[in-house]
Amino acid sequence: MQIIQNIREKGSAIVIGVIALSLIGFIMMDSRTANSRSGSSSSIGKINGEPIDSKTLLDKVKQLEDQRGGRVSGAEVYQLRQSAWDQIVTEKVLNSEFEKMGLVFSPKELSSILFSEDAPQTLKQAFTDKTTGQYDIEKAKQWWIQAKKAKGEQRDAIESQIVEPLMLQTLATKYSSLLAASAYYPTWMQEKENADNKSFANISYVAVPYNAISDSTVKISDQELLDYMDQHKNIYKQDGGRIISYVSFSANPSNADTLKAIENLNNLKTAFIADTNAKAFVARNMSAIKFDDSYVAKSKLTMSQKDTIAALPNGVVFGPYLDGNNIVLAKMIGSRQLPDSAKCRHILIATRNAQTGEQILSDSVAKKRIDSIEAAIKGGEDFNKMVLQYSDDAGSKDKKGEYDFPSFPFNGVAREFAETIFYGNTGDKKVVKTDFGYHYIEVLSQKDFQTAYKIAYIAKEILPSDETINGASAQATKLSGEVRDVKALEAYVAKNGLKKIDIPTLVKENDYQLGALLDARQLIKWAFEAKQGDVSEAFNIQDQFIVAVVDKIQPEGLPDAKTARPMVELTVRNLKKAENITKKLSTAATLEAAAALYSIPVGSAGSDSTLTFGAQIINGVGQEPKIIGAAFNKAYQTKMSEPIVGTNGVYLIKVNSVGNKATDTPEVLTATAKEKTTAMVQTTYSFFESLKKLAEIKDNRSKIF
Repeated sequence: MQIIQNIREKGSAIVIGVIALSLIGFIMMDSRTANSRSGSSSSIGKINGEPIDSKTLLDKVKQLEDQRGGRVSGAEVYQLRQSAWDQIVTEKVLNSEFEKMGLVFSPKELSSILFSEDAPQTLKQAFTDKTTGQYDIEKAKQWWIQAKKAKGEQRDAIESQIVEPLMLQTLATKYSSLLAASAYYPTWMQEKENADNKSFANISYVAVPYNAISDSTVKISDQELLDYMDQHKNIYKQDGGRIISYVSFSANPSNADTLKAIENLNNLKTAFIADTNAKAFVARNMSAIKFDDSYVAKSKLTMSQKDTIAALPNGVVFGPYLDGNNIVLAKMIGSRQLPDSAKCRHILIATRNAQTGEQILSDSVAKKRIDSIEAAIKGGEDFNKMVLQYSDDAGSKDKKGEYDFPSFPFNGVAREFAETIFYGNTGDKKVVKTDFGYHYIEVLSQKDFQTAYKIAYIAKEILPSDETINGASAQATKLSGEVRDVKALEAYVAKNGLKKIDIPTLVKENDYQLGALLDARQLIKWAFEAKQGDVSEAFNIQDQFIVAVVDKIQPEGLPDAKTARPMVELTVRNLKKAENITKKLSTAATLEAAAALYSIPVGSAGSDSTLTFGAQIINGVGQEPKIIGAAFNKAYQTKMSEPIVGTNGVYLIKVNSVGNKATDTPEVLTATAKEKTTAMVQTTYSFFESLKKLAEIKDNRSKIF
């Protein structure tokens, strides 16, 4: 990541190298096997037979961490590991497919992309001319010439963070383009679908809903559930996993801990009142709320006690009071009138690059230049002319140097700049120095004045004491030590008035989250090493001590009847009801006779010409695709249909007529065909999930992580 950071920081200065080999060495990633990069490491899986070692994954994780600034903790570690694994799977699966298709990424393509407006954003940021705002291709080419001389980590960094992603993206675009180009909407299919959509039916029907039979009268055995799932394996097949429940003992701060925090703040109150240097006092006492020297309007204060605090005389301290997870003392330092919004115009002579921090002009030269600009404007020179000629602020150059600020305080603006606009007066004109350089500022207007306050806070987070933590730990340890199985755990929970938290969802081997526990990786890893019914040791997770039990080990494949019943029972029950309804309806010779069997009316549908072959629903009936299909069965134009088992019930229908709507104009037909082709093309963009399903992926990360 350091090499990329150097690009960002140094910009046009050619300070980095990239590769020791030729450009082709950059591209031929396959010559760099996982073992050559990482040495002998533990295998964490295979993708289409290719082993993946732990170092490959950890290197990818490190890249993702660096992209986040290197600050990763808690559950984020597991999230990044999952993201890194997903990236590796994507790369391996796609590269294998690209190789089969003969797709390649040539050095010429690399150059054409790097030295164009399609270059990676990292390079474009580094080599953007600050004057024109355009990507400086010539400077990028100079960097590239020097980059070829680098070795080792620098080469790896550029390959993994710039070249490899660019290659993968380019090849994926080629692949999806090939698929999209293969999408074809045949003329015969167009004609058939057009005819189907123009044809509409008018039917009479009898609909017997499944609730016509009481659920209590239809019993579903475990074997019936298992038989049904066996006939629909693709729907109900599950990955292996665990069903886990747990008992939690909170280590969050107790009432005694809160009272102790209040006592500690009370002990500081007298000294806080007497102290004359609030900033130093706040820093010295390590307040959880840092000192802010700015003024804040009461409307911007967030604590519930803001009315009381805003009314304090200068030097008076209010509190302690509770604010979130902190106990706070608030001291009024002062107040003043501030506008709620302001408008200004300015000219900037920059001494540093705003993005990289690189010095671009000496302080003395910048000061002389801004003084000359000030003198020229005071002498009658046009302000806008000076903006266009001299200002280094691209954001305001085409707006006469003007900025509207709707409120104070605001982020992203230097403090000295903000105070000039909001603390000064309308009409003020002055030179101001900030970290970016020298500004000549004119305050054009200020509106909606209100009282703003400068307040110092001493805040202490309410933390659990050792006694609280040890107490929770002791309770959890006692539970895990006394019980050995589910039955004993439930007896212990009932006896001691505890609550067992059930997690109904299946936990997978590489999961890191268990219900509301976001960082439960170690507990889950234990569960996959334990036996069904085992009770865990105490795990410290998220200010809790957790004792877990493995309620069930679910092997890969179809679930057992108990697990499946909530998912499958309704479907199987409706099928059994359908058998009974079908048997009864089969005795009826007409729709009217069938309706009389259940005391329901004969219905009709399609008189509004909406019952077409391509319809999604039937008005008055709902989503019943079998009925839509039957409505165009010629046999049912002369006789009543057999009972049709649908989604919501069992149906009998009689087709009264089939008609045709007016033929669309050629323009409409062409537009419809175009829409169909577009839809077919769009479906090709989801190709990766299909490739992933076809790939052989063995994920053994849980053995190591």
